[in-house]
Amino acid sequence: QVQLVESGGGLVQAGGSLRLSCADSGRTFSGYAMGWFRQAPGKEREFVAAISWADSFTYYSYTLYADSVKGRFTMSRDNAKNTVYLQMNSLKPDDTAVYYCAGRTRASITREAHEYDYWGQGTQVTVSS
Repeated sequence: QVQLVESGGGLVQAGGSLRLSCADSGRTFSGYAMGWFRQAPGKEREFVAAISWADSFTYYSYTLYADSVKGRFTMSRDNAKNTVYLQMNSLKPDDTAVYYCAGRTRASITREAHEYDYWGQGTQVTVSS
């Protein structure tokens, strides 16, 4: 059973950085695409970033980002550690939200929340101005 646990959230000033981690304590990520979503108070959950499982020929993992974070956030994965990361730089107050890790039982990436099968409990990120 997949059990996703996020960590790394906290309070940071605008312009600062945080790195979120998401570990699967239940089983391997093998074959799974992973995503990060966030939800701010009073707003709907929104897509942040996603990463595919490694291509079988190139071993390359594809990434996809929301326009609002492109160039500032980087998603990566360490399959040996069953962990994905979200490096967040140049943080803005608008990035304040609960960040959720999600996994889907397919290799390809998507920005659609309903296509993810597993979710973590979330970690709070607060960016002060």
